[in-house]
Amino acid sequence: MSDLETLTALNLDYVASVQRSDTKRFDEILSDDFLNTNPDGALVDRAGFLAQIAPKAKITDLTCHDVNIRVMGDFAIIHARTSYTLPDGRPGSGRYTDIWARRDGKWLCVAAHVARNQ
Repeated sequence: MSDLETLTALNLDYVASVQRSDTKRFDEILSDDFLNTNPDGALVDRAGFLAQIAPKAKITDLTCHDVNIRVMGDFAIIHARTSYTLPDGRPGSGRYTDIWARRDGKWLCVAAHVARNQ
């Protein structure tokens, strides 16, 4: 697979893993030095992110849109929009930026930033 195809698949895995609260998959695709900026501005490390993801997701129907993947050698940035359903049935939306690095021949997510409109 090309880098673009690999990162496209990893992006879909990442979003699906959020919806499924799949810490096992995140354990495979996050770098040891991963950092995430939460919608409230808090910066959490890998362990903190995994702890946040572990409880069953409160949102449903999480989908990514307008995915823009930019590959720059052993580095890639993914920008996308999200839509989902909130627990009370209202629609929600947001954006994310994920930063990936090829380390020892494997793409790993090294950082993420999440913004929510609702």
